Amino acid sequence: MSRYHASSALLATGWSENVLFEVDDAGLITALTPGVPAGDAETLGGPVVPGMPCLHSTSFQRGMAGLTEKGGPQGDSFWSWRKLMYRFIEQLQPDDIEVIATQLYIEMLRAGYTSVAEFHYLHHDVSGAPYANRAETSGRLLAAAQHAGIAQTLLPVLYAHDNFGGTPPTSGQRRFINGVADYTRIVEVLVAATRDSRAQRIGIAPHSLRAVTPAMLAEAISLAATLGADTPIHLNLSAQLKEVNDCLAWSGQRPIAWLLDHAQVDGRWCVIHATHTEIGEAERLARSGVVAGLCPTSEGDLGDGFFNAVPYLRSGGRIGVGADSHVCVDPFMELKLFEYGQRLRFERRNVLAKGIGESLGGHLYRITTAGGAQAMAQPVGSLAVGLRADWLVLDEDDPALAEQRGDGLLDAAIFGPARQPVRDVMVAGRWVVREGQHPQAATSFRRYRAVMKRLLG
Repeated sequence: MSRYHASSALLATGWSENVLFEVDDAGLITALTPGVPAGDAETLGGPVVPGMPCLHSTSFQRGMAGLTEKGGPQGDSFWSWRKLMYRFIEQLQPDDIEVIATQLYIEMLRAGYTSVAEFHYLHHDVSGAPYANRAETSGRLLAAAQHAGIAQTLLPVLYAHDNFGGTPPTSGQRRFINGVADYTRIVEVLVAATRDSRAQRIGIAPHSLRAVTPAMLAEAISLAATLGADTPIHLNLSAQLKEVNDCLAWSGQRPIAWLLDHAQVDGRWCVIHATHTEIGEAERLARSGVVAGLCPTSEGDLGDGFFNAVPYLRSGGRIGVGADSHVCVDPFMELKLFEYGQRLRFERRNVLAKGIGESLGGHLYRITTAGGAQAMAQPVGSLAVGLRADWLVLDEDDPALAEQRGDGLLDAAIFGPARQPVRDVMVAGRWVVREGQHPQAATSFRRYRAVMKRLLG
């Protein structure tokens, strides 16, 4: 049993002063007592808040950040970006995937993410042939998370088609493609590998409605049920207008309406992006209990558009944030851009505020940590007895946070000019970042730099 004392902490019940935490060997909070002196407990050198779950990551794309910012043909979009992504992955070997992911996960921890949902579809070798171990690249991502010390929900992706109606995949997608039987074998290997882990678990991810047929989607949902009632199910949904129009041409329905009408969508589900959502769809989606997985910096990078947040949140919708392509590795920036996107859309301020006089930053931080925890199906997202000790110690010496208190700290960290508001990071009861530094950062960066030198050469 370890004991820690925080001068202030954001608990499930709100901000409290002089909080004593007790954490067991499994990394779970077993007791917390506000209003008591530190005694012999380790003193935490700043305000403590729950760590942020990153509910959508495509880690190999960290190596692409900044490589696609050159003028393209008129109509440059996600679809032209995707062609460049296909070219990038033609070079990636399993070692490269692990090195890039390790570097990314260290960066995520230093930024304030304590867990990551990894959406992984790069299953095969550069020719499109399966490795002898079909879960080879997935195993590399498990290893990267363990080495960095970040908690992880690994989501092997089922990907079989290029577009709606079972369109055959393109050559650029050859590393992604699996039938349900082969996909199931990958999942079974990963479930066995994480069975005894306290910070890693496996979920199911049919890539999108365009990448799987309705029959395959149904089989993926059935597979999730065999793994446990709380097994997360993630898929990309309604991210681009072309996808919406292609779905209309195929089925006569928009993607969100089709999914809600043809699948039992509930709290296990996380729909990624859901950018092009009409008001009625937003309200239906919210009532289903899903989490909307928003990736504002990635969606901005690709020019996707703005999520229809107001009717969705008004109807009780749940949200979390992810980084997706990792053009930004900063949960506070994701929340800032989420709100700023709504301001630009409606031409007014504090669009997503819960009520008059209430902290916008505090509200956004609470709902996204809770939504991320739900989407990852991990015992995190709040500081409470029975949940895992995944927390951040904020840096009061960052000028943006100076003399702030309570939710004012989160307002300043999100909307102020903070450069590195996080000082220390704990995951599952173990320190992984101290004074802003990760013990493996230098070694990881040397390996990452060598990989990038080869890839970019």
